[in-house]
Amino acid sequence: MLDFITQHRSIRRYKADPVPEALLTEILEAGIRASSSGNMQSYSIIITRDAALRQRLLEPHMQQRMVVEAPVLLTFCADFNRMRRWLAINEAADGFDNFMSFMVAAIDAVLVSQNVALAAEAHGLGICYMGSTLANGDQIGEILELPTAVFPVVGFSLGYPDESPNLRDRLPLDGLIHQETYQQYSDERIADIYRERETKGWKRYMSVPRLRKLVEESDVQNLAQLYSELKYSRESHQQFSQTVLTYLQKQGFMENGG
Repeated sequence: MLDFITQHRSIRRYKADPVPEALLTEILEAGIRASSSGNMQSYSIIITRDAALRQRLLEPHMQQRMVVEAPVLLTFCADFNRMRRWLAINEAADGFDNFMSFMVAAIDAVLVSQNVALAAEAHGLGICYMGSTLANGDQIGEILELPTAVFPVVGFSLGYPDESPNLRDRLPLDGLIHQETYQQYSDERIADIYRERETKGWKRYMSVPRLRKLVEESDVQNLAQLYSELKYSRESHQQFSQTVLTYLQKQGFMENGG
């Protein structure tokens, strides 16, 4: 299992071969053994294979081609709809209509998604997480017909890899770990932690024609500026933040101010 974890790659190109139903079931059975707050399992997993439905999901997923080219798309949702209906049937109090409940369910959804991802990779399948699941959750929720108290948190494409990309760099372990309490970084330590990333990350982004063109048309001079001005701008994050907050309200996770 450690080998599968350390060799993880995001797969964006897939073979046309379908994922056998029995294999998918086995992977999902392994997935739902993930830790869960109070063992409530406040999540749902939506399996999307239908080509027409995945075509509709392409735009909210920001035109990422694996949405339509992979044989399976999995969407992991924070879900208190099921739990709250169970409470109502049993005439039990319901206090799960708030932001804390969303966070509990979102963490459950993320935990189970990673279990499913690891189980899939252990069986020779590939996955690619898509941040667009959360960013455009309102559009995805409408297409997937999500009821109140359900919110799409993470999703990934799934299938047999048709590529073998290089391993992506990671920040050094000692730059991420703090012993006993948080240790604030000096400027010199920050520079040391990001030194390799600045070189390899810049090289990778410059190899992508679309990003290279954006850089050449801007005043961006380094990887940090590329991240904050082109890839994850303040304006885009503010827009997505408002989308998420508005949809949380619509889905009943912000009652009485959350």
